[in-house]
Amino acid sequence: AAGVRDAVKMSAVEQCSVAVEKERWEPLSLTHVEYPPDDLAGKVLAYLSLVPVFILFGFVTLIVFKRELHSISFLCGLVLNEILNWVIKNVIKEPRPCQGGHRTLFTEYGMPSSHSQFIWFFSIYSLLFLYLRMHQTNNARCLDLLWRHVLSICLLTLAFLVSYSRVYLMYHSWSQVIYGVIAGGVMGATWFIFTQEVLTPLFPRIASWPISEFFLIRDTSLIPNILWFEYTVTRSEARNRQRKLGTKMQ
Repeated sequence: AAGVRDAVKMSAVEQCSVAVEKERWEPLSLTHVEYPPDDLAGKVLAYLSLVPVFILFGFVTLIVFKRELHSISFLCGLVLNEILNWVIKNVIKEPRPCQGGHRTLFTEYGMPSSHSQFIWFFSIYSLLFLYLRMHQTNNARCLDLLWRHVLSICLLTLAFLVSYSRVYLMYHSWSQVIYGVIAGGVMGATWFIFTQEVLTPLFPRIASWPISEFFLIRDTSLIPNILWFEYTVTRSEARNRQRKLGTKMQ
């Protein structure tokens, strides 16, 4: 019995080897990042270069649970930004730096850097949202400004590190990264203005559509600070329910 099992196993291995030799299999390179061995900085930067993927998954999760029109618009802008990057790359067709020697690449062209364009779109849009869209409704003005400034510094630092990682890991040249920064920043600011001036006035009408009501899609554009609003409403509702529960138990 053991001999039969070994023979079957050997036969399966031979079939796999023949299949691979006949047709070269392609790896899923979307999250494949290579870095120099025994290079701690390179390893950290390799993880940082995966931040755009984490942001996309975070947006999908946020939309599934919140179903808010502004978040959906933000994600649509990110997707449109990626499409624009793909179009520019295939028009310019500038190759990546040859000294990188990477075996697996998502696209062969490097101008502009998609990582830089993505992260700077996200950062510039988020900065404009923080300072122009969100407004605190309580009296903690100094604390409000402090957390906005701290968050802004974190966003800019993250954007710089993600952009720098593409040069350090030799996936892009400095010019490819810089043009990605410019394209992403311009796209982020443009999409924010478009969302605020064109889409936001349409959100109440969109939220009243039957399909929007079916999927529980909501509009919070008239609420100046959604975080503060949700916090106060949730706290108030929890206290009311606690009082009702206490009354029933008496």
